[in-house]
Amino acid sequence: MSEKIELTETKPMNLGTRTRQIISPPRFPDAGAAVKQHIQPHERPVGAVDVLLVNPPSPDGGIWIRSQHRVGRKSRENMIWPQVSLAQMAALLSPDYSVAIIDAIAERMTWSEFEKQVRAKQPKFYITQVTAPTLQNDMYGVFLAKAVGAKTMAFGTHVTPMTRETMEPFPALDFVLRGEPDVTLRELVDAFEEKQPTNAQVAKLLHDTQSEVPVRFVSETNGDLSHIKGMAWRKDGKVVVNPDRPFIPNLDDLPLPLHHLLPLDKYRVPMMKTPYTFIVSSRGCSAGCTYCIKHVSYQWSLRLRSPENIVAELKVLKKLGIDYIHMYADLFTLSRDQVVGLCKLMIQENLNIKWTCNSRVDYVDEEMLALMGKAGCWMIAWGIESGNYEILKHARKGADPAKAARALSWSHNAGMKNWGYFIIGLPGETEESIQETIEFAKKLPLDIALFHIAAPYPGTPFFFEVVKNGWFRPGTRWEEVDMDRSTVLDYPHLRAERLEYWQKRAFREWAFRPGPIWTFVKSFNSWEGIKSGLDIARQHLNWVSETPLAGESG
Repeated sequence: MSEKIELTETKPMNLGTRTRQIISPPRFPDAGAAVKQHIQPHERPVGAVDVLLVNPPSPDGGIWIRSQHRVGRKSRENMIWPQVSLAQMAALLSPDYSVAIIDAIAERMTWSEFEKQVRAKQPKFYITQVTAPTLQNDMYGVFLAKAVGAKTMAFGTHVTPMTRETMEPFPALDFVLRGEPDVTLRELVDAFEEKQPTNAQVAKLLHDTQSEVPVRFVSETNGDLSHIKGMAWRKDGKVVVNPDRPFIPNLDDLPLPLHHLLPLDKYRVPMMKTPYTFIVSSRGCSAGCTYCIKHVSYQWSLRLRSPENIVAELKVLKKLGIDYIHMYADLFTLSRDQVVGLCKLMIQENLNIKWTCNSRVDYVDEEMLALMGKAGCWMIAWGIESGNYEILKHARKGADPAKAARALSWSHNAGMKNWGYFIIGLPGETEESIQETIEFAKKLPLDIALFHIAAPYPGTPFFFEVVKNGWFRPGTRWEEVDMDRSTVLDYPHLRAERLEYWQKRAFREWAFRPGPIWTFVKSFNSWEGIKSGLDIARQHLNWVSETPLAGESG
C-alpha cells in the first residue's frame, strides 16, 4: 500500500500513524537594508577612483613578469618590468576620469595588502593583466574587485586567444579586452559613464579604430554592448565575443603614458644602479617566428613611433629623474630608418640617457650598431634561439648561426654588452642539437646567456603545431605551469624531463667557465655593480641547483 503524505503547516507529526508533516522553511529576518544605511556612505570615500589598473600580486611572492604583448613568467633575472602599458591606458582615460595604478609586483605587495588597497580605492572599473601561468591567481584579484562593486576587465596574451575559456569558469570577470586594449577600454568606460571624450586626441583614436562617433551610451542601447569592438562580455548568462577592433594606425596619436603614476623608484634590473623604465617604440613585428606571442597581440602588423615622439617621452622621463631606458618593442631594430633617426636626434639633443634594446641578428648592420653605441645604447638582448640551422629554419626564424656571430661581434666592437636568449626544445630538437647550441653559445661574445624551454603559447603557430602532433604533456593545465621552469612539451623522442634537464645543464655548462665569471666582475665598474652582476649568477645557480639533474651523479 502506498504511503500517504499529508501536506500541513499546523498539525504536529502523529508518530502513531504514517502521516508526515512537511514544515515550511523559516523566515529569517533580512537585516541587510538596515545595515547598509549605517556602513555605506552616501558619497564615495576620499581616495576612491573611477578606474583602477593593476598588476596583481604573484602566486608565491616572487617577481613575475607581465606585459601587454608578452608572455608571463617568473623572473630568474630578478628583473622588475615597468608597467608602461597600464600608464598608457591611464593616459587615454585622464583627465575625464580619476585613475590609479597598483603595481603589486614592484611594490612586493602581499594579497592582504593588495586587498586593502582595492577596498580603499573603491573603483568603478578594475582592469588587470592576466597571463597563462598566473591565471587563477589573477582571477582572485578580479574576485576581490567584484566584491567591492567594480566592473572587472582583463587583457593580455592569454585572454585574447582563450577568451571563452577564461570567462566561462570565472564568472566574476565581466569583460575581456582582446588584442590591443587601450581604445576599447576607453570606449567601454565612456559607454557606462555616459561621457564624450574631451580630449580631441582620444576622440580621434576612437573614430579611427571604431568608425563610429559619438560614443553610444549603455542607457541608449538597453544594455547591449555588441557595438563595442575588441571585447567580450556577458549577455543573458552567455559569453559574447564582439568583432575585433582595428589596430591603432598611428602610434604618435596616443597620448604619452602617465609614467608618474607608476612606482618608478621600484623598477630595477640587476646590472643597473638606478631605476629604469620602458619606452614602447613600436608595436608588432613583420618577422614570422612560429613561437612568438606577437602573433596573438598584433598579428603581422607593424606600427612605428616617430623619433620626435619618442624623444618627447624621453624628456618627460628625464624630468622624472629616469636616466636609464629600455626600448621595449617586439623588435626594436626592425626599421633602420627609425633607429638611425632616433639615435641622431638623441645625440643632437644631448639627452645623456643610457638605454638597452632587443634585436635579431639579421636586422642590424655595423654602421647602425656603432651609431647606437654613440647614442647611449649599452646592451642589446639578442634572440639567438639555436645554433642549429635546420631548427631555425623550421621555426621560420630567418637567421642562421653565422649571422649571429657576425652581429654580436659588431655590437661588442661598438662597446655594447651582449645578452643572448636561447630556446631549448623547438620542433626538430634533439639532444645532439641542444649540445650544438650550447657549444655555439660558448663561442659567442656574450656577457650573459639565458636558456628557456620552448613554450607553445595559445594562439601561436607553434601552439597549433603542438596540438596537431599531440606533443602536449598529458594533464597539462596552463595556469599550473611556470613555463620558464618546467615545460608542457613532451616529444616522443625528447620527453619533458629531458628538456628540463638540458635547460639546466645548458646554463651550467655556459656559466661554469672562467670567461663568464670574469665577465661578471670586470663588466661592472663599482662594488654595487659587481654585486648586481654576481646576483644574476646567484639567481641562476640557485635555480639550476634546486633539484639534481636527471641522469647526473653527485
